[in-house]
Amino acid sequence: MTNTIDLRSELIAAASHFYRQGWMVGTAGNLSARLEDGSFWITASGRSKGRLTPADFVRVDSRGEAIDRGAEDAKPSAETSIHQALYALLPDIRACYHVHSVEANLVSNWAKGDTLPLPPLEMLKGLGIWDENPQCAMPVFANYADVPRIAAEIESRFKTEVPQVPALLIRNHGVTVWANSTDGAFCAIELVEYIFRYLVAERSCQG
Repeated sequence: MTNTIDLRSELIAAASHFYRQGWMVGTAGNLSARLEDGSFWITASGRSKGRLTPADFVRVDSRGEAIDRGAEDAKPSAETSIHQALYALLPDIRACYHVHSVEANLVSNWAKGDTLPLPPLEMLKGLGIWDENPQCAMPVFANYADVPRIAAEIESRFKTEVPQVPALLIRNHGVTVWANSTDGAFCAIELVEYIFRYLVAERSCQG
C-alpha cells in the first residue's frame, strides 16, 4: 500500500496548488495516477480539491470499476471514463490531470474547428515541441453532459490522429493533460495554463 498512499499524497499536493491558482474551485476538476497493475487512483466525486485527504480518492481498475475506496461513500469522479480512455490509448502514461480555469474556457471558444492553434512560444518545449517556430495545435472536443460520450470521441479521434501535445481541451469545460509521471502532469498543467493566459493577453492587446 505504500506506493498507493504516496501517489495520493502527490495528487493531494497538486490539487491544493491548482486550487490556490483558481483552477479547481469548488469541487471542479479531477486528478488521477496509474499504478503498475493498470489500476489508478482518481479523485472522488464532489470533493473540494483544496481540502483533499487520502479518503477522498477511489482506486479503479482498467474497466473503470471501483476496487478500493478511501471512504465508504466515495464515488469515482464523474469524468473517470476520460481518464480510462487516455490510459487505454496511451499505455506509457502514469498521470492525467484535469482543471477548470477561466482562460481555458475562453480560449476553447477561439478554436478553429476541432483544434486550437498554439503560439510558437518557448514553453512548448516543455510539451515536447522542439521545432523552431513550430506550427502545432491542441485538440478540442465538444462538451456533453454524458461524459462517456466525450471519452468515446477522444478514443475515436486519437486512434487515428496522434495529438501533437499531451493535452486536450473540452469546450467551455477545461483542459486535460497526461504524462509519464505525476511531476510531468503537474508541469504540463502549468505550461498549458501559461499558454492560455498568453493567448488571452494577446487578444486583449489586439483590442
